[in-house]
Amino acid sequence: MKNSLQFGVSLLTAMMVSLSTGLAMYLIQLLHWATFDNNLFFIIPPVVFFFSYLMMYITMREFIFSKIQIIYQLIDDLRADKTEKEKQNILDAVQEKVMEFSLQKSKEIDQLKKLEQYRREFLGNVSHELKTPIFNIQGYLETMLDGGLDDENIARDFIIRASRNAERLSEIVSDLLLISQYESGALALHMGNYDVVEQVKEIFETFVIQAQAKHIDLRFRESDTKPVMVHADKIRIGQVFYNLIANAIKYCNDGCFVSAAFIDQGEVILIEITDDGPGIAQEHLGRLFERFYRVDKARAREQGGTGLGLAIAKHIVEAHKQTISVQSAVGLGTTFSFTLRKAKA
Repeated sequence: MKNSLQFGVSLLTAMMVSLSTGLAMYLIQLLHWATFDNNLFFIIPPVVFFFSYLMMYITMREFIFSKIQIIYQLIDDLRADKTEKEKQNILDAVQEKVMEFSLQKSKEIDQLKKLEQYRREFLGNVSHELKTPIFNIQGYLETMLDGGLDDENIARDFIIRASRNAERLSEIVSDLLLISQYESGALALHMGNYDVVEQVKEIFETFVIQAQAKHIDLRFRESDTKPVMVHADKIRIGQVFYNLIANAIKYCNDGCFVSAAFIDQGEVILIEITDDGPGIAQEHLGRLFERFYRVDKARAREQGGTGLGLAIAKHIVEAHKQTISVQSAVGLGTTFSFTLRKAKA
């Protein structure tokens, strides 16, 4: 197709040039008919046609189509999904490739804009989370300096409150450093085989007081709790269980239950932490694992926590080359699921 296009354009150009030359010579003959050589009228136009065709053909091949072919090849090399090249007009092919390339870059720009929006939200959330305890500590200290130290009861109460805010500040910074280490790959995992059922039993025991205060039943879905051996970092997976169970207890209504289940899926064990609490609306599920993202910001801050628990859990599970997900419906409860590699016998 490329050769036929070059031939057609070159032929058309040569015909136009030779006809123009013949017309010019005819006009010259009318003006100088007495001295004009008629033989030139039949020689020069064909010669002009031949050389015009030859020059145009070479020019198009060397200076136009060769450059277009390079552009075509570069765009084709940049495609992620290479397919067999179709036999079509080279100009149509270039247009198609440019359109595909443009659409791909447009999608990348949209993704970068979305990431930029997340970055702004993250910076705003970090600023707010850090500002709140700092502002509280500053207020308590200023109150004591303005005379609160003279009243022993006020001084003690404000020191306790300032200490709690300092602990919260320390937790936020520690969690941010932990996430940063996971993202950079600087935090090594200490893998080993252990009984994950026994681990969940121990974590349930640490929440007994909080669960009893809200009449929440901590239980296993199966009545038979045989050992389930997994290959993972026990301390880090303990953080995952701690965060998921703590969230379930924190947001559950009085009288709810929180259960754990372990499902054998061949090479991995599927672990589910389920509650029958108020549930989460669908529009929030896609962002639950983002840092500082809160479904109910007012209630979440009132309940405490850094807002980084689920983000940390996601990083820990993914560091184990596994996946974590959430399923929920308003009024029906929530289930967090993740997989762990089964320990080899």
